[in-house]
Amino acid sequence: MAAAVVTKTAWKLQEIVAHSSNVSSLVLGKSTGRLLATGGDDCRVNVWSVNKPNCVMSLTGHTTPIESLQISAKEELIVAGSQSGSIRVWDLEAAKILRTLLGHKANICSLDFHPYGSFVASGSLDTDIKLWDVRRKGCIFKYKSHTQAVRCLRFSPDGKWLASAADDHTVKLWDLTAGKVMFEFTGHSGPVNVVEFHPSEYLLASGSSDRTIRFWDLEKFHVVSCIEEEATPVRCILFNPDGCCLYGGFQDSLRVYGWEPERCFDVVVVNWGKVADLSVCHNQLIGVSFAQSTVSSFVVDLSRVTKSGSVPHGLLRNNELLAQPTPTGSSLRRSYDRPSTSCSKPQRVKHSSESERRSPSSEEDRDEKESKAEIQNPEDYKEIFQPRNAISRTPPHINEPFPAPPEDEPITAKEAVKPNQPVEVQTPLPKQELPETFQRPPIASSTPMPRAEPSVIPAARNEPIGLKASDFLPALKNQSQAELTDEEIMSQIRKGHKTVCMVLTSRHKNLDTVRAVWSTSDMKNSVDAAVATNDLSVVVDLLNIVNQTAYVQTGCTSLKLILQRFLPLITDILAAPPSVGVDITREERLHKCRLCYKQLKNISNIVKNKSGLSGRHGSAFRELHLLMAVLE
Repeated sequence: MAAAVVTKTAWKLQEIVAHSSNVSSLVLGKSTGRLLATGGDDCRVNVWSVNKPNCVMSLTGHTTPIESLQISAKEELIVAGSQSGSIRVWDLEAAKILRTLLGHKANICSLDFHPYGSFVASGSLDTDIKLWDVRRKGCIFKYKSHTQAVRCLRFSPDGKWLASAADDHTVKLWDLTAGKVMFEFTGHSGPVNVVEFHPSEYLLASGSSDRTIRFWDLEKFHVVSCIEEEATPVRCILFNPDGCCLYGGFQDSLRVYGWEPERCFDVVVVNWGKVADLSVCHNQLIGVSFAQSTVSSFVVDLSRVTKSGSVPHGLLRNNELLAQPTPTGSSLRRSYDRPSTSCSKPQRVKHSSESERRSPSSEEDRDEKESKAEIQNPEDYKEIFQPRNAISRTPPHINEPFPAPPEDEPITAKEAVKPNQPVEVQTPLPKQELPETFQRPPIASSTPMPRAEPSVIPAARNEPIGLKASDFLPALKNQSQAELTDEEIMSQIRKGHKTVCMVLTSRHKNLDTVRAVWSTSDMKNSVDAAVATNDLSVVVDLLNIVNQTAYVQTGCTSLKLILQRFLPLITDILAAPPSVGVDITREERLHKCRLCYKQLKNISNIVKNKSGLSGRHGSAFRELHLLMAVLE
């Protein structure tokens, strides 16, 4: 009898060149997981069918790079926001522009469709949140409370609330009917990048650049739990459709979390780099990432991933037995009251001003005439969009799961379970109680190396997942030998010390030679001198200086941090009334603040002139210009 073929747990599905310039944003359709939209610096929005090489449709009309995208729940509409603050909505089935929405003063950072109505929410670098009526072509409400850029927006499943995450380290919950903040969740120590509602319970998850994921109770308005000590910032999060767990997208890995108590159930190595969006369909998780002009899609087989429903008994943390998680759908937390029909919509709120409900201007009409939806692949377009409105005698085509490729290096059952798994994570199980996961084929990652992570990893830990100090030390010839002492370890490290010193000395001499030629302002001879040294590191250093892209971005980032941390202090000191008597310390501080203010004033003129640039530099300078507006 032939042995069963071992398939991969995670694999790369495809890689496409999505735009003629750099890709700036992308989004997956959450209904089928088969629709992908990409936005680029070429000001286009391209629509793709996942795992097909050709673009289905190309949407034009924007005049600046695309910053944010979102697809409606039924995958019939798509909305795109640009660097200029304009928003365009396209009807994918009709292949035409539906609305052009103008009103934001800076980059559109986040967008979301209302689940039951023709409404779109937008968040911008100008700190405003706007709610738009797509049918009437106007802003029906503006929410102001955040102090920095709004990075993510999500409507609640019942459509009554809106959650917003921003660079000011806060998550706010808005009541759409009342038009005000219901609660402000504080606790993150860095910008909050993503926020997601639980599909059925009153629970909200938020991920931040401070490398934590926090779960918030929306009935009692307090933190439920916090996942900490992750190695990289959280890039995207997504609840499983049945609400049993939360998937976290990190650099080159997918992590599966529970929240009561907080724990990491599984870690899957996926070489997707900086993943940008996730979607779940047919018990498979689809993840997409982009780098320059290419977009890559990946698949994770969720039947091979440990979730809360398959947790082994007898879990330990700090030598104490952990209670089993409460089953999904329990009565501990309220569930959303969804509308009885999809035609219902949230209660109409008052317009914030007369100007925001004015009739469409001729400028907006002209923009819509210039916007086009070019069908690049008629066959794929017919297959995806047209059958929805057509009556067919044959059954509709149903998307099937992506077939998993065979593992590169099949492993045996003995190798699948490593003998060196930490004993404090999981206690031995009786034979009759072996969970289903141990009866499946051996689990393997997308790389040839087998995964060695334990089935359940407690969130409270002192070292990164998958890294052990022993991996960086010389291998012991005899496993029973005693551990190395500090002196022995240092002697091993010092073995290459002389070699490193010689390399650095040689590089320093070569750089001195190039610098001497560079001082004569002869760039050609400088490059020739660098090539003549036959040291690639010197050539790379020189090219980095010639191409100042990295230096400009670093300078903008540094100036942004200075403005965020010190500009309020400088303005407060300069605006303070003079003190009574002589205060030498205060006078010195006041003198330094005046010098800083003068220098920042000079820099603000340069920033203002550069804010009209396109691409990454222009976006960075425009953000600085907003921060320096107080100087004018």
